[in-house]
Amino acid sequence: MQTRRTFLKAAVLSASIAAIGGLSSSAWAADTIKVGILHSLSGTMAISETALKETALMTIEEINAKGGVLGKKLEPVVVDPASDWPKFAEKARQLLSQDKVAVTFGCWTSVSRKSVLPVYKELNGLLFYPVQYEGEELEKNVFYTGAAPNQQAIPAVEYLMSKEGGSAKRFVLLGTDYVYPRTTNKILRAFLKSKGVADADIIEEYTPFGHSDYQTIIAKIKKFAGEGKKTAVISTINGDSNVPFYKELGNAGLKAKDVPVVAFSVGEEELRGVDAKPLVGHLAAWNYFMTVKNPENEKFIKMYRDWAKKAKLPKADTVVTNDPMEATYVGIHMWAQAVEKAKSTDTDKVIAAMSGQTFKAPSGFTLKMDETNHHLHKPVFIGEIKADGQFNTVWKTKGPIRAQPWSPFIPGNEGKQKL
Repeated sequence: MQTRRTFLKAAVLSASIAAIGGLSSSAWAADTIKVGILHSLSGTMAISETALKETALMTIEEINAKGGVLGKKLEPVVVDPASDWPKFAEKARQLLSQDKVAVTFGCWTSVSRKSVLPVYKELNGLLFYPVQYEGEELEKNVFYTGAAPNQQAIPAVEYLMSKEGGSAKRFVLLGTDYVYPRTTNKILRAFLKSKGVADADIIEEYTPFGHSDYQTIIAKIKKFAGEGKKTAVISTINGDSNVPFYKELGNAGLKAKDVPVVAFSVGEEELRGVDAKPLVGHLAAWNYFMTVKNPENEKFIKMYRDWAKKAKLPKADTVVTNDPMEATYVGIHMWAQAVEKAKSTDTDKVIAAMSGQTFKAPSGFTLKMDETNHHLHKPVFIGEIKADGQFNTVWKTKGPIRAQPWSPFIPGNEGKQKL
């Protein structure tokens, strides 16, 4: 009888605890809230993703130093899917099923995001995705803190077509061979057509992940550009292939004043690996540059430099900040705010609390999570590469603009703005 009474008391207590804030009893009993970090720390994407892992760890430490979330410290769980897309799904399942993380911050390529998406839907997990992408997606279990095409790709092409940007008439769409470049270029081709650009004035080229020999493609670009019309290159090359691409660009003498290249996946971190002097004047479009001047950015840069030295990162004295790092930083803080608002780490309650969240970002703007489409309202910056590998802003929006995940330039996308 005593055993039965003890069991019933324990069951009632367990049910009561589980009912508080929608959390399981084990989650409330834990001293920490586990947070997943799902980034490639090896392989072709490590050049870009390693810094996001470090940014996440830094941000978690910052939040913990201020008391954590719901009075609990955040405990990072770091995994390395090693630039292997099926392994992303395996590691995501491990984070959710074994490690019991409350949220995951991770992925870079769209193929990695699409690999993990079925896992987050099946297990009702929560993923914050910090990189610009092709749009064409709205998922309940994902918050997109990078740019949609109308927050990066479209403004960049409009700039290149403007008098200020060089009045380009011909375009080379050059990318890594996977979903993000191909879908983005489908959108851009439709946009260019809407602006009167003929198919004959557009060429597309794709290379595999990890590609290193760009001589033939650069020669083809030079020939295409030499046929009488002002030509620009739109680059969606991802990962460590950017290093040989930019080196070959410099070797071939393709200068920005003749054939400007605007990149959507090259920022300050990728340019650490190349001699930037031959690339001066070439462009990148992002929602943040390290060179923007404001108090929030000064704090962000100092925090990361201090973190790099403390963590003994390679070349700690030359670390830089970039757009996906800022998006990671903003996303973690917004998630923490939403958990505090929901008084719970329960996925559905946090999703509801994320609606309309705001955060003063290192870009200098107060960013808002859209109430209906899980995308941030973000400013757009276009910058020229400087000799030191930083960017000089040559164009920017007056403030944050709302994402259009479903490009209006692709037929059938009308009305696809809500979950």
